[in-house]
Amino acid sequence: MTIHQRDKRMRQYIALEAARLMAEHGINDYYAAKRKAAQQLGAPDTRNMPSNQEIEEALQDYQRLFKAASQPQRLKQLRAAAQHFMGMFEAFQPRLVGSVLSGTAGEHSDVNLHLFTDSTEEVGFFLIQEEIPFQTGERWLRLDNAAPPQAFPTYKFMAGEVAIDLTVFPLVGIRQAPRSPVDGRPMRRASLAAVIKLSEEGVYEKGYLSLS
Repeated sequence: MTIHQRDKRMRQYIALEAARLMAEHGINDYYAAKRKAAQQLGAPDTRNMPSNQEIEEALQDYQRLFKAASQPQRLKQLRAAAQHFMGMFEAFQPRLVGSVLSGTAGEHSDVNLHLFTDSTEEVGFFLIQEEIPFQTGERWLRLDNAAPPQAFPTYKFMAGEVAIDLTVFPLVGIRQAPRSPVDGRPMRRASLAAVIKLSEEGVYEKGYLSLS
């Protein structure tokens, strides 16, 4: 086996193990998943780390092989929750992002929504008015790969067994999506109408894209 082949195989092993950790243990950070995978494979200092996109593809394969009986139903549940709360947050022009949109969501996944308002406090006031207990925080995102990341406020709460994670942007933020951690491209966002269409057509796999 050549050095190139050995390096390639190590990348594949790490990608597969990282995907397993994400699917089974709820690790949602690609960097953390690949570092832990490398450590468990006895190669903590390897330079042959897979890209986030390689891990995402391995996660899809893992779910098809080992979660075929449960993952589609969980994804359906998460998309139904997304629809419900997108309707509730209609005044903030909600957009669905992340694994629930792409189709890789599993039992540990959150519903990730982007909201838009020039008064961040309005989201908190709305949650208080609806008597929904929540936690606040912030998320660092890049709007441009050449620019430093920016902090955006977050609100998180539980809806039964589903975690809802809101990231709040200014109104102009609806025109510029932050960069995806998977491939560095502008993050895909879906309106409520697009999410409803996903559910009506029974599309639960990555590849469908009808966003607005």
